[in-house]
Amino acid sequence: MGYLERKGDERPRLSAEWLLSSVTGLSRVELYTSFDRPLAPEELSRMHDAVERRGKGEPLQYVTGEMPFRHLIVRCAEGVLIPRPETEVLVDAALEAIDVALTAGVAYDDVECRRAARGEGRRSALKARVEELRLAAQPAEGELPNERTIDELMRCLSELEAQEKPAPSGVRALDLCTGTGCIALSLATERPGTHVLATDLSPKAVALATENRDRLDLVEAVDIYKCDLAAAVPDDLMGTFSVLVSNPPYIPSAVVPTLPEEVAGFEPHLALDGGPDGLDLFRRILDLAPRALAPAGWLCVELFEDNVNDAAELCRQQGGWASVEVREDLTRRPRVLVAQREA
Repeated sequence: MGYLERKGDERPRLSAEWLLSSVTGLSRVELYTSFDRPLAPEELSRMHDAVERRGKGEPLQYVTGEMPFRHLIVRCAEGVLIPRPETEVLVDAALEAIDVALTAGVAYDDVECRRAARGEGRRSALKARVEELRLAAQPAEGELPNERTIDELMRCLSELEAQEKPAPSGVRALDLCTGTGCIALSLATERPGTHVLATDLSPKAVALATENRDRLDLVEAVDIYKCDLAAAVPDDLMGTFSVLVSNPPYIPSAVVPTLPEEVAGFEPHLALDGGPDGLDLFRRILDLAPRALAPAGWLCVELFEDNVNDAAELCRQQGGWASVEVREDLTRRPRVLVAQREA
């Protein structure tokens, strides 16, 4: 901790705990209950490298390769914006939009149809494996059942049950500038049946979001496209989205160099710089919204505290919105624009 403190880390103890947890695979509570456990040579080497990287100012999330976000742990990597706690407020707004649409009777069977089309082979393989394991689990006379076989059988039965349980109907959501995919994956996880289309211009972001999606087994629920905004979104889906959600670049260009070195020096400027007033990309999203959203659909966008009210005024000037409001983040700063299209 002393090394990190000398290097300017504002929270050296927290950083040390986070790094040690990543290296050992132990939770922070387990670290304290296992305080006398020595590090293996490989763990010691990895810890040394991690502390050096952190000492140079590299964000913890890049060093450890992950970040908690709502109910998920998402992978993080250099070149992709790190999820922030305030973005969880944006997800809350998007979930509210989904709930309103479901209450109004908007529902598609996209996820279930895709599961059915892609999952038949997997279900057949699981059924065959279950039968094999059932036979293998029957011990010979005088022998005890093989616990590993029984454990695998239970896992296969559980997965088979999940595969055969139909996914609920849900709405369609569009997530622009997806980054790690944390927003899209949260929507699909917390509202099963939601079909989310996520896009990003960065190849690194698309690769990382795809990795996070696959690791969370959300292939049928989340599509990820490498494109500029909605350029690759199928035309037949435009106009059917109940919510368009985005955390675009929104920092005014003149403010970017004043950000903490941990941000400005390591995170991608493509995901930070929003132009002279921070609203360059927002204006394009606003132009796209009427074509993408279904009647009464919601636009939910995270923005800079100094420009979000200007963005709200742009919505009002555009017209066609039944309501426009600005919501505060966890620190009580104006952060999230929420607008609902007229029905």
